[in-house]
Amino acid sequence: MRPVTGGRWSLRRTLLSVLLGLTIALWASSAAIVYVEAEQESHELFDQSLAETANLLLSLVGNEVREHGYIKLPLQGHPNPERYLLFQVLDAHGKVLYRNAGSPDATLASSLPDGFSWGEIGGQRWRFHSLWDNARSLQLVVAEPITHREDISSRFFYKILAFGTLLVVLAAAVIWWSVNRVFRVLQGSADEVARRTPNDLLDVNLDGVPSEALPLIESINRLFARVRRTMEYEQRFTADAAHELRTPLAAIKTNLQVLQRARSVAERDEFIAALGVSVDRAGRLVDQLLTLARLDPQGETGLALAPGDLADLLREGQAGWRVAGARGALMVQLDIAAAPCALEVDSVRMLIRNLVDNALRYTPAPGTVRIACGLEDGRSFLRVVDSGPGIPAAMQERVFERFVRLAGSHQPGSGLGLSIVRRIAERHEARIGLGPGLEGRGLTVSVDFPAMPAQRTDER
Repeated sequence: MRPVTGGRWSLRRTLLSVLLGLTIALWASSAAIVYVEAEQESHELFDQSLAETANLLLSLVGNEVREHGYIKLPLQGHPNPERYLLFQVLDAHGKVLYRNAGSPDATLASSLPDGFSWGEIGGQRWRFHSLWDNARSLQLVVAEPITHREDISSRFFYKILAFGTLLVVLAAAVIWWSVNRVFRVLQGSADEVARRTPNDLLDVNLDGVPSEALPLIESINRLFARVRRTMEYEQRFTADAAHELRTPLAAIKTNLQVLQRARSVAERDEFIAALGVSVDRAGRLVDQLLTLARLDPQGETGLALAPGDLADLLREGQAGWRVAGARGALMVQLDIAAAPCALEVDSVRMLIRNLVDNALRYTPAPGTVRIACGLEDGRSFLRVVDSGPGIPAAMQERVFERFVRLAGSHQPGSGLGLSIVRRIAERHEARIGLGPGLEGRGLTVSVDFPAMPAQRTDER
């Protein structure tokens, strides 16, 4: 049974109706088969008994005729002869020579075939059995009323009905108890969830839950776990964001206060420029926070990846990076080769921009920043190498955490750049690694993307 689309339906009532209906249908069909088989066997036994009786009577009648020349058998009456066996002995011409009490004077039936047949006497159905002696001079006809068989069949039918009704009642009680027991467990789990507060996201108790319902409860528990992680992430994110925003906001407030006390146009311009720097820093921090929130792994199932090439993205930014490098007395080198992979263009563009900006910002002049992409060991790679101060081995894992900055760094930043890089790499199933840079110092950041399937690579 399927519920009506859009309508409410009861699983309990559906199970009960299906199981009870199936039980009754199976019992009814089984009882019908047993009854038909039993009635058939009963008819066969009655026929066998009728044939044996006929053969015995014919043997007795034959002996009487051979010994006495006539039939001399006791005629015993019966208060209700129409419900018992009737028999007649006829000669070869169909004349009744002998009959028992209750048997009519006329022949029981005319033109009876040899063996078994059905007929009527007084409007009632009878079972006949006719046989001849060896000389075919005597014919014995035995008749049995159908009421004998009907009485036994009726008693058997009512016994089956009574026994089957008892079984159906017991089966219904067991089915009702079993279904209600299962649903009591599910209702207990539902009540446990209903009593929860919005912050109570502990796992639902699995004790006593049937194995068929276990996947549902486990899915609810996994959902609770994801919600817990999301809430914890949001709480940490909010606290960290509030803490980090205090610095640029405090700088903006300080610059405004100083600007109000400017004594000359030169001082005012200087303070306005400092205010602009603080506003830019706050804006950059907000942008980074929004990007990090958008890349939250709890918030989305995945990026919409499409065939692309890292080389195209490097060519887009190479002119700007060379200008920025020249401004800081840095040499920017590019080694661009085809690097096809499945990517989401905007997020990978942000990954590249963060890595290159970090290298340009933290590499002192004169220095070198080398940017490369290509194919290696079946994977597309992106590498950004610089000759800056590098990152100590003890800090190489921590720098991917949010708001973590190296001690002694005098460059402005939010501590979110590498955290965003790692999130984007994870969403692309890319591997990210850190190593030594140029001239025995500096830093190398490598991001290895899964290569496109061969058929896609060939199409490019």
